[in-house]
Order: sequence, then C-alpha cells, then structure tokens
Amino acid sequence: MNGVSYWNLFTITLPETILEVVSLLILFVDLGLLRKSSQATRMATATVLGVVGCAASIWWLLGHVGVTASVADFLIATPLLAAVQIGILVLTGLVLLLSIRAEFSRNPGEFVAIVLLGTTGMLLVSAARDLLMIFVALELLSLSLYVLTAFSKSSAQSSEAALKYYLFGGMSAALMLFGFSYLYGITGTTSLQGIATVLATSSTSPLLIVALVLVAAGLGFKIAAVPFHLWAPDTYQGAPAPVAALIASGSKVASFAVLVALTTALTGTSSSGSASGSATWIVLLVWMAAGSIVLGNLAALVQTSVRRLLAYSAIAHAGYMLLGIAAHTPRSGAAVLYYALTYALTTVGAFGVIAIVERATGSDRMDAFAGLSKRNPLLAATMLVFLLSLAGIPPLVGFWAKFNLFAAVLAAGTTAAWGLGLVILALGASAVSLYYYLQVLKRVYVLPPAQQSPMDVSLIELTVLLAIAVAVVVLGILPGALAGWIPLG
Repeated sequence: MNGVSYWNLFTITLPETILEVVSLLILFVDLGLLRKSSQATRMATATVLGVVGCAASIWWLLGHVGVTASVADFLIATPLLAAVQIGILVLTGLVLLLSIRAEFSRNPGEFVAIVLLGTTGMLLVSAARDLLMIFVALELLSLSLYVLTAFSKSSAQSSEAALKYYLFGGMSAALMLFGFSYLYGITGTTSLQGIATVLATSSTSPLLIVALVLVAAGLGFKIAAVPFHLWAPDTYQGAPAPVAALIASGSKVASFAVLVALTTALTGTSSSGSASGSATWIVLLVWMAAGSIVLGNLAALVQTSVRRLLAYSAIAHAGYMLLGIAAHTPRSGAAVLYYALTYALTTVGAFGVIAIVERATGSDRMDAFAGLSKRNPLLAATMLVFLLSLAGIPPLVGFWAKFNLFAAVLAAGTTAAWGLGLVILALGASAVSLYYYLQVLKRVYVLPPAQQSPMDVSLIELTVLLAIAVAVVVLGILPGALAGWIPLG
C-alpha cells in the first residue's frame, strides 16, 4: 500500500476499531464472567457495554468532526460523513437500549456483539470510496444482519425470514460483484474517483450499461427498492423487533450514503451530468423510484400486520430518496442523507412500540394495538408522533425531510424532464400513506382494548421512546438544527 498514511488509516477507522474491541469485550464478559448469571443480568450488561462502545465512537467522531482526510482513495473522512456515522451510532445505541428486555435469545452477549459488528460494516460502507472496500463492507454488514434475523431460534418465522434474506442477499451480492468487475474492466480502477475521471472522458458502451444494471440490482436489494424488494416484508415481519429496527434504520442510512457517493462518481458532481453512462444510471434510478413509490404505498394499504405495513412503507420511502439521488446535485445528496437519518430515527421508535405491544399481546396485527391509548397513554402518544412523522405531517421532522428532498429535486437542473411529474406522484403517494398510518392510529385511539390491564413498559424503554418522540418534534419545529451537520442548501 504505497503512499498510504497509516495515521490517517488509524484515525479514520478508530470508531470501527472501538466497536470491534467492545464486541470482543462483551463476548469475554458474557461467556467468561456472567455465564451462570440470570438472562436479564447478561442482557443488561451486554447492552450497557454496547451502548458505551457506541458512545465512545461518537465521542471520537465529535472531536474530529471538522477533519477531512482520505486513505489512498478507498476510505475518506469528511464533516458530512462524520454526521452520517454519528447518526448510525446513535441509531445503534437506541436499538440496543430498546433490546434491554429482549427474550428471543439465550445468548445476549453474542447478539450485542454481532449488532456492533454489523454497525462496523455500516460505518465502513458509508466511508468507502473504492469498489472492493464497498463490497467487503457491505458483506460484513449483510452477514451480520442474516445472523441477527435468525436469532430467535424458537420462531419458525425468524428462520424463514433469515433464509429468504440470505438467499436474496447472496444473489444480489453476486450481481453487484459482477457489475463492479465490469466497471473495473472498463475503467482500469476500483477507485470511485478514478472511475469518475475515466467515465467523464469516455463514451457509453453496451458493457457499461450492463455493469450499471447489475450494480443497480445489487444496491437496489440493500435499500429494498422495487423490483428488488421481495425480501423486505417477510424479513421485517419475521426478524426480532430490534433486528428489524436495525435493518430499517442504520443499514438504510449506510446504503444510501454509499449510493450517493457512487452516483456522484457515475454522473459527475455538476448538474450537467457529463459522465459516460450518466443517462443510463439516472433512468435506472428514476424507474426504481417510481416503482417503489407506487407499489410500496399501494401494498401497504391492504396490510393487517403493522410490521409488514412498515416494510412496504420503507419501500415507498426508499423511492422518495431515490428521487433525490437521481437529481445528483450536492443539495439533493445532502437532502437524501437528512431524510435517511430522520426516517431511520422515527422507524426505530415505531419498532420499539411494536416490540412492546408484541410482548404484551403476542401479535403485531393492527388489532393488537386496539385501545393502546387507554392501556398506556404515553406509549400511544409516541406512536402517534412516529406515524404522523412518517406520513409527513407538519410540524414533525418527516414533513421537513420530504419538503427539503422534493425542493432539491425540483431545483436540480437535470430533472426538468421527469422531476415535476415524479414529485407530484410522490406528493399524491404521501397522501395515500396517511390513510394506512391512520388505520393504525384508529385502533390506538378509537377502538376499545381487548384487555383493560395497563401495558407493561420498563422505565428505560419508555424513556428512550419519549426521547425519540421529543427529538422528532424538536427537529420538526427547529428544522435548522441539523443544518450545521447536513447542509441542505
């Protein structure tokens, strides 16, 4: 590795190193010191250590948030990237705190350790600027999520979901690797910067079009975009609730971060989009976006499982974000990352409520939420905030995320042919989404409860959910609070 600054490599990868060391420490403590302790003690200890690891990584990133560095064009550090990585670590910490009473596994140390390893993959994915590094980091993330999805060994749904997730994931990885190999063959480099330089001065070839289609298929799977979404409903429904929250939050943020970087390399950083293959890549993104928006919202209308409803909702939200990526301007890229982070935060809260309702009723069906406002008013209030934010109702943060994203798409000079039409489609679909979110809230606030007893919620769970709900409200009332981290133009 000639020319590599090992100090830069150390500073850029220290947050990931901290997570890896903490994951080993958790395994040592859980399997070596607490093997004979109660399940609750082991889970609480592993969770606390995991949160401490995330906090230590956040502390390091906050101290170096203004640093811009790179390692041989395959890993970078920028202020914007630091904001994304801090967001991923915060999301992981919240997922771990909401897992503190989880009873789906007899191996809590292994569960938390694999969560941290998956988060390591997320951080590396977001910082990677080389095809090989992107692939390795995505596989580290994916393998961790496959194992976590199957962690509830007593649940047939969990095993089925993990098998489907693994099979679809293996196929998508193969397609993406084929696409990367063709890009390398065309350009002679695996660096995104080098690829951008070569493609900017070359003409479009049939092999390049094939490469772009294969890469779009591979990354489309990671973000659950149509037509590569088939794994998402079963995985969201079958995986343990904290795992589903992690898949829907941190994994999505990392995947969209690398998709923004890859689009910049393939289309150029300016609105002229002069890079070879730019038009093909944008067409692929636009069609995936339109399909995701339409199918995601329409399929969510007929769901009776709240988990599956959120899965199809996630597909629709992926479509919205793909519109911003297709616009391929710095403003739209920042708007996509803002949207991804705020959507992920809200989704973690929603899955936290679902986990509590499932524990009390044994079901995630809509009817299980009947009378929640009478059984636990605070829990119902947090669900109200989360679902209305996902629907884009002001003054919650979901409204501003959509507003900024759609405004960035309309302002992009590259979207004149399709931007207005798809933004109108997205606005109409957002109105449709309000209907199915209100179906859940109708049961929460209007229908009578099947049981009159209060719903059991631990102090930690309720505190975390209230904190997330307050953050969703405050970020909506003060939309400029993240402006210093993610400039929206």
